[in-house]
Amino acid sequence: MSNESLVVALDDGYAEYDQEEALLAAAGARFSLRPCRRNEDAALDAVRDADVVLVRESPVTRRIIEAMANCQAIIRYGIGVDNIDQVAAREKRIRVVNVPDYGTDEVSSHAVALALSVGRRIGLHDAEVRAGRWSTGVLQPMVRWRGRTLGLVGFGRIARMTLDKLRGFGFGRVLVCDPGADLPPGVERADIDTLCAEADVISLHAPLNENTRHLINAQRLALMRPTAILVNTARGGLVDTDALCEALQARRILGAGLDVFEQEPPGAHPLFDLNNVTVTNHMGWYSEESMRELQRKTAEEAVRVLRGEMPLHWLNRW
Repeated sequence: MSNESLVVALDDGYAEYDQEEALLAAAGARFSLRPCRRNEDAALDAVRDADVVLVRESPVTRRIIEAMANCQAIIRYGIGVDNIDQVAAREKRIRVVNVPDYGTDEVSSHAVALALSVGRRIGLHDAEVRAGRWSTGVLQPMVRWRGRTLGLVGFGRIARMTLDKLRGFGFGRVLVCDPGADLPPGVERADIDTLCAEADVISLHAPLNENTRHLINAQRLALMRPTAILVNTARGGLVDTDALCEALQARRILGAGLDVFEQEPPGAHPLFDLNNVTVTNHMGWYSEESMRELQRKTAEEAVRVLRGEMPLHWLNRW
């Protein structure tokens, strides 16, 4: 590998980049942080001389990819790659790589935390106490999970760990919508409509693509039980936000817990005026340990590519 190899990161946001710098320097490459703030023209200039591009949230469009003169791989700090034009990258023989195995524990814990926050009305009662009220009556309904039905949409690493953590609550049935997944004993396969109609807690763990965008829409929200809690720690585009807001306003479902949104940051939306939804700012992946692990594994994938080795998680294969 030439000493001239250059690895460019298009997004800042981490406190330190010591792992990237050290691992790449040891492999004879130079690391350069070039924050583009999702500005396509800035990204065009940033990537022209890069041998590997690292990206978090910035879109890596066809136009940006076509400007890459030397690039061998685009590596996503994280799991989802819906911000990268994989087709354009394949046409230029640029590998698209992700890191799917860094925050499984954190995201699954966050999914459970959101479900519990909604189900136990934590936000509502927290606000009551802070406002000096001590309500002893029922503010909003709560239901017991024991004996009810859990639904998981997608059954990869995070969904499996979410199931492990939720088993102790005594769900009577577990439904999974993931046609290609091997299911453990005691778990039932279901199509998405059946799962929406029968599950009391529905946790989304699917990737975002043309087939899954607005997977949860007005029609499927109408199928859900009044006891249903919808949790999304995957991708915001899986859910039609306006349709979900209408269902929550009408109290057609019990509530929702959302860590991700169709637009991030989401801006003003009537959803945020409701007290039957818990929202967080796409931080389900985070712990100090997972952040360091993500940065290290991303840099290690870059080193593999520059050494001519196969990356562990190459997505747009040819």
